[in-house]
Amino acid sequence: MEMEVVLCLRRLRVEEVLLQLVEVILRLSLLLVDSVLDEAVEEEEEGEWGSVVGRGSSFYTGDRRNDDVRGRGWNSGSGRGGGRGGRGYGGGGGRGGRHGGGGSRGELDNISLPRQDFGNLVPFEKNFYLENPSIRAMSEHEVVMYRTRREITVEGHDVPKPIRLFHEANFPDYCLQVIAKLGFVEPTPIQAQGWPMALKGRDLIGIAETGSGKTLAYMLPAFVHVAAQPRLEQGDGPIVLVLAPTRELAVQIQEEGFKFGSHANIRSTCIYGGAPKGPQIRDLRRGVEIVIATPGRLIDMLEAQHTNLRRVTYLVLDEADRMLDMGFEPQIRKIISQIRPDRQTLYWSATWPREVEILARQFLHNAYKVIIGSSDLKANQSINQVVEVVMDMEKYNRLIKLLKEVMDGSRILIFMETKKGCDQVTRQLRMDGWPALSIHGDKNQAERDWVLAEFKSGRSAIMTATDVAARGLGRIFMCWSPRSICFCLEI
Repeated sequence: MEMEVVLCLRRLRVEEVLLQLVEVILRLSLLLVDSVLDEAVEEEEEGEWGSVVGRGSSFYTGDRRNDDVRGRGWNSGSGRGGGRGGRGYGGGGGRGGRHGGGGSRGELDNISLPRQDFGNLVPFEKNFYLENPSIRAMSEHEVVMYRTRREITVEGHDVPKPIRLFHEANFPDYCLQVIAKLGFVEPTPIQAQGWPMALKGRDLIGIAETGSGKTLAYMLPAFVHVAAQPRLEQGDGPIVLVLAPTRELAVQIQEEGFKFGSHANIRSTCIYGGAPKGPQIRDLRRGVEIVIATPGRLIDMLEAQHTNLRRVTYLVLDEADRMLDMGFEPQIRKIISQIRPDRQTLYWSATWPREVEILARQFLHNAYKVIIGSSDLKANQSINQVVEVVMDMEKYNRLIKLLKEVMDGSRILIFMETKKGCDQVTRQLRMDGWPALSIHGDKNQAERDWVLAEFKSGRSAIMTATDVAARGLGRIFMCWSPRSICFCLEI
């Protein structure tokens, strides 16, 4: 019996060594590809537009192009991860620390963008809302009862009535077809009230918890807005700009948009740090109606004059509280200074702290405000939360005990406070025979995409993460399975 135990332990050690060897080989391979892509990007930025770098990151109608270097497809921007990455705040990854890849916060603050002249602006149309007869027939009592039942609170002048069914929003037929194909039964509360507000062309503040459907609440009106504007000409920038705090969230927004944008003649690209600039620059120069971006990489593109924001008439700030928490306020102000003041601005947040409210007052005018639930910071009532206070030395053993109790095929997400702790716990879990992978800001984009794909598919049932997965990624994770489980460790 003792001999069998010894052999079993030796076998586990050998397997762990082999796994570590595979990881080393993978990292060396990625570094080699990074160096090749670095050279290709430099050539592209000097005007030698070759075909070495993978194909672009945007989605075009009928043209889903793949990254021929990594093979990850349209939605990941053909990233080379944590290479140079410019000043890739907002999900920069690589070697640049918590928020970015390759640049410091001071570098972004020191960038000076040209002052814009907003005289003689060409007027544009932004009110597209046609009230459905069934909505017009709703009495005030019915409106109040509906808002009460769905926990909708509204503020503002001339607030439109909420819709109850998808067809009442009067979206184009292709939108309704995709909605039906996706199997959605009825609009979420933020969509029911947010769509009429956004389609009326007024500024909008939307406060709802993560995973409440905010992305479609602003993306579907964005498609309607784009379709009504003059076509882009050579040298024009985007019509719609969506700012997001992290590259994971930016990519997810584009994925949601692709489900609908692929049915219309609307082009889009995702601009974020930690990926080669070449494909992103190429998309911007070709012209795209929608840009989804993290603040740092977008400022890079504006400084290098690869694009401009003179045509932007529809601006979205998604997860505004998260962007302020990450210190992006100076970058947000710098970007908004490049956009015409009569734009339509949609400001979305999961919480409503004072600093978020102050920023909204400065950039929004005569805005509607819709709150789903309460604007006070509170725990999500649909999640069962158990808090345990233990000593540092007891945390890992307690985690193992919990894993043994809940490991029944569920996917398990474990949040860590630090990247170092994330790697240490993951390594220990693997040595103890648990199928764990990790994701954090020091992982390059290719590795993060791979880890997330393994976790989503269930091939790796356990994923450890830092706060890079706190928004957006966690939202989609919670939707994957009703048996999803999350632990938070201060390590």
